[in-house]
Amino acid sequence: MALHIIDHPLVQHKLSIMRDKETSTMKFRELLQEISMLMGYEVTRDMPLTYEEIETPLMKMSAPKIAGKKVVVVPILRAGLGMIDGLMKLIPSARVGHIGLYRDEETCQPVFYYYKMPANKDRAVILTDPMLATGGSACDAIARLKADGFERIRLMCLVASPQGVKAVEEKYPDVDVYVAAVDEGLNDKNYILPGLGDAGDRIFGTK
Repeated sequence: MALHIIDHPLVQHKLSIMRDKETSTMKFRELLQEISMLMGYEVTRDMPLTYEEIETPLMKMSAPKIAGKKVVVVPILRAGLGMIDGLMKLIPSARVGHIGLYRDEETCQPVFYYYKMPANKDRAVILTDPMLATGGSACDAIARLKADGFERIRLMCLVASPQGVKAVEEKYPDVDVYVAAVDEGLNDKNYILPGLGDAGDRIFGTK
């Protein structure tokens, strides 16, 4: 696994505003979309290209275009939805899958309440979730995607804990992880510190 920390000044500046507890729901959502688009440039940096002959107003040329099937963007519900709009502005032709899951309190096993993906398993997957805390949800989602036949998976998060990064690295060394920051760690309720609170609540105004 490769860990990519996207430390571009614009990303870091916008993340700092998002961390502020005084930032409104509207502003938080807006900034998350902007950061997602900026991070998307790095996540898609090595997409393969092919060359097609086109004709400009002046002459013919061999022009680079994305090769093969486009990506599928897959949010982990519900907070991952907040990252979709930014990526879709960058890759408007992308398909969108959805993964909804929670962990059973008694058995601690993942329960998938919604799973919908494109039929074509050759597409590269960008899996989104703003927070990579324990890594449990991310690993469960990756496991389900792999079981369904998807192999080219990248995980894109806003903020991660060292524990979450380690969990994904140990279980899925072939999955690259892209984050804007790796924070100090987790508190006793598994919230990332210093973090930015509950991303889902802050995106949807349910805090």
